[in-house]
Amino acid sequence: MADIPTDTPAVRSVTRTEDRILTSDLFEKRDRTLPPRNGTGTHHEPARDVPVYHECDVLVVGGGPSGCAAAYAAAKAGADVVLLERYNHLGGLSTGGLVIWIDRMTDWEGRPVIRGFAEELLARMPAEAVAGPGPNQWGSQDPALAAYWAQRTAAFHGIVAWAPTIDPERLKLLSQDMLIEAGVRLVFHGWAALPIVEEGRVKGAYFESKGGRQAMLAKVVVDATGDGDLFARAGAEFEHDIEPADTHHAMNTAFMLGGVDMPRWLAFRAADQTRYMEFVQRGRSELGFFQAPYVSWRDDIALFLGPRQTGLSALDVDEMTEIEIRSHRFMASHCDFFRANAPGFENAYMLQSASQLGVRHTRRLAGVGRVERAQWSAGVPHADEVGVSPSVSPKFPVISVPYGALVPRRLDGLLACGRHISCDANSHGFLREIPQCWLTGQAAGAAAALAVRQGVQPRDVDVPALQAELRRQKVFLQAEAPAETENARVA
Repeated sequence: MADIPTDTPAVRSVTRTEDRILTSDLFEKRDRTLPPRNGTGTHHEPARDVPVYHECDVLVVGGGPSGCAAAYAAAKAGADVVLLERYNHLGGLSTGGLVIWIDRMTDWEGRPVIRGFAEELLARMPAEAVAGPGPNQWGSQDPALAAYWAQRTAAFHGIVAWAPTIDPERLKLLSQDMLIEAGVRLVFHGWAALPIVEEGRVKGAYFESKGGRQAMLAKVVVDATGDGDLFARAGAEFEHDIEPADTHHAMNTAFMLGGVDMPRWLAFRAADQTRYMEFVQRGRSELGFFQAPYVSWRDDIALFLGPRQTGLSALDVDEMTEIEIRSHRFMASHCDFFRANAPGFENAYMLQSASQLGVRHTRRLAGVGRVERAQWSAGVPHADEVGVSPSVSPKFPVISVPYGALVPRRLDGLLACGRHISCDANSHGFLREIPQCWLTGQAAGAAAALAVRQGVQPRDVDVPALQAELRRQKVFLQAEAPAETENARVA
């Protein structure tokens, strides 16, 4: 293939599975498929009156995991909610992005800590649409059980976890139905273009659709775009510390191969590590990179979440185009290679490529609060805790997520949730995952509804009232923080 990256050595990396379940290559290719653009100068856009499409209490922009949770929580808290989504479905990277392996939702003792909307959503999935260990196995350190689930992305450090794989089409449908049942107004095929900002306060957004440019007015806006598109364009402070060699800043378009025999592949993986590594090296030699398959919710479908490409930005349309062109070629080359060489893949075929680009990081909000690496070891709940995340390894306690991480330092009328919340680069490695997006989305939605109900800005929401609403919605929160840890106000 003409675009195999031979000019830059592939960097062998390991996925976020600490027990080396799967390997993937991270690489940078400096040449581009398409020529550079030739635009110069500027062009004046005439002023115009924009029709108002709708007015609501809470506008959620983005229908990914965090946006779905935010819209649901706001509606459950009594708000009139609109969710604006640019694609034709909900679920974001968990559906359209084919990130169908949902990362750990339990702590290292097996206690479920990602609950609320996330727990209800997965509990309502049909049994045949979810694969993973049962609750009686969560936290088990039985070597045989852990070895079995380690091959199926649900055991880490020898501990079984609730980390299911799901059918993305079922998740699209269920997410949609749950939001409609809650009273959320859905607007598909609408792309938010600019926030409506007056005197430092966001009051809605302009969006584009086949009907042209229209305005959506709201008392509170939740930015669930994943890239901070609204808060950045509204003038909020943010961080943008891309590190080219870091896996958390890489991109790819995921894909699935059908017609496989995953139990046979897994048996090959487990039987002889020497033969397996010879297979990996052959893949690197022939393809220039290598991605091992993940299990899916079915034994006849394999999931590929790479190869991961670095040195490109998800805020640059040309570089995003480059990623898509390469990724579709990777899908074909991996299908051919695995079909010719991998046990269980003799009848494999290209089933589906993701409709959404797999972006890991672009912007992170500079909030009034923050999740930081220095906090991991202490295990002290924030006074304004709105959720609890599993930690990255058994040596750390669970991670307390503060409400302040969703609140811009100065901008009013807006909350952020999902992978662009306020945190340092280390903490972003897990806070960008789908369960944590459900967590922060539910917190943002409940807070937005309370701000409307109380007639205050999001930064002035009564934190104990917010925590009470979250507990009512079955969100897991720790015991009340000691009074001396920090003040419960976020402003």
